[in-house]
Amino acid sequence: MNLPNLLTALRIILSPFFMFFFFLPLWAGERFTALSIIICILLFIIIEFSDLFDGIAARKYGQVTDFGKIFDPFADVFSRLTYFMCFVGIKLMPIVVFAIILYREVTILFLRTMMMKKGIAMGARMGGKLKACAYAGAGISGLVYITIKQIDFFACLVTPVYWITQFFFILSAVAALLSLADYIIFIRKTINK
Repeated sequence: MNLPNLLTALRIILSPFFMFFFFLPLWAGERFTALSIIICILLFIIIEFSDLFDGIAARKYGQVTDFGKIFDPFADVFSRLTYFMCFVGIKLMPIVVFAIILYREVTILFLRTMMMKKGIAMGARMGGKLKACAYAGAGISGLVYITIKQIDFFACLVTPVYWITQFFFILSAVAALLSLADYIIFIRKTINK
């Protein structure tokens, strides 16, 4: 396995640890709150930066492969759905937003698989990259909100950060739908050639 794919695999490996530490204070007591927050923030940073660096490494070392074009988006979905499940679990993210994102991601994975059967490795498109930025913004704002709420630090910011987080959640759902439309248009054009 090459370096880009190892970085991609790291996201899949670390995602369950993110979920475990996210819910640790609920399962084991509030004394684990600070540890939970610190580890979740570190895992989030590692996961998100691995997404950035796997693509850079693949291009730099000429290791862009059809497998990587499928594996990378799968790892993205795996990690980001993990964050969002955590946010739904504490009733921060509206379930309807999560449903839109989940259905979009499953649909795209299905479409990628269908295109692979036709010999076409469908890599990331600009709409997907913009959607990924919205997802990252939602993840960051969600973690910031949880941090200031749980450790009672900058309590005056809880309400504004809550609404900023909700904005990013809605933006993520809209970006997910627009990205899905972009991929469908791309596929139709590709198949009709």
